[in-house]
Amino acid sequence: MISSSDRLEAVKLINQAKAQGARISKACQELGISTRTYQRWSKQGAETKDKRPERIYVKPKNKLSETEKEKIIKTCNKSEYADLPPNQIVPKLADKGIYIASESSFYRVLREEKQNAKRVSTKNHVKNQPTTHVATAPNQVWSWDITWLPGIIKGHFFKLYLILDIFSRYIVHWEIHLRESKEHAKKLVKKAVFKHGVLNQPIVLHSDNGSPMKAKDFQNMLIDLGITRSYSRPRVSNDNPFSESLFRTLKYSKSFPWKGFSSIDQARAWVNEFVNIYNTESLHSSIKYVTPEQRHFGKDIEILAKRNEVYRLAKLRNPSRWSSDTRDWTRPDTVTLNPEKEDNVILEPKMRQLT
Repeated sequence: MISSSDRLEAVKLINQAKAQGARISKACQELGISTRTYQRWSKQGAETKDKRPERIYVKPKNKLSETEKEKIIKTCNKSEYADLPPNQIVPKLADKGIYIASESSFYRVLREEKQNAKRVSTKNHVKNQPTTHVATAPNQVWSWDITWLPGIIKGHFFKLYLILDIFSRYIVHWEIHLRESKEHAKKLVKKAVFKHGVLNQPIVLHSDNGSPMKAKDFQNMLIDLGITRSYSRPRVSNDNPFSESLFRTLKYSKSFPWKGFSSIDQARAWVNEFVNIYNTESLHSSIKYVTPEQRHFGKDIEILAKRNEVYRLAKLRNPSRWSSDTRDWTRPDTVTLNPEKEDNVILEPKMRQLT
């Protein structure tokens, strides 16, 4: 509300502007009031006091009483009406010869009481969470997938089958074939199992929902080998993050032939070199910058302990260079596949690009 003195001052300024040839509408616009407001204030003269606070509001005759409002709430919360919206309740009451208020009044009262949401009895949406597995040692959770390597002929690809241990990021086994098939997938897993001596051990094998992964023969083979099957959610691209991240590292390495592989033998030779470098030389950020091979075979325990000792002695020699603790070289004891959300963020593995 604008005080009386301000109203008088506004009328005075507009009159002065008018006397100097200005248009009233423009002068009112400068003060942020309408022409009608100026005219009303001019007629009131000295009595420019805002009379709205003094106005006596008359209660509408059709306003619901507190008793009627309470009756609406009690009626809507009865077991027979609790799951129904007002457009269902009001007709049912009328069939029983009862009238409390109009349908719009029912809605208004329920809205005021915050009881108007989801009154219809329906099943709540349950969010489909990704499969979560925790690895505390090598050969507990494997992730596998198939990626396409380009050939020099447009539209021609070689299929890279690859199994990764999520605890150590160690590439367990890989093969390249000309096509995707359940037969190749079965041979891949069998070779990996016997190569690492984990037959009938409690291993989880996670993959997406590709046809080789979901083939009945392939699933039966996993059961025979004592392997637990795990799959990504349908139509979700990031439920197999370890394999996807490794494939990105592979395809973004500097030596990757972007023009394509001339033959399957060339593709196998290049991947073999990549795997050797990745497993034995690449320092992986998610496992405290040790190689996958060092972590897979437990060599990282001694390496990380030595790093901690190096930093501890360095701090003793020159403590002023550290404002807090030294760098944390503690070995990660667990790795989780598709961890549950924390603060609306799903943690995903990071892969270091090979140079």
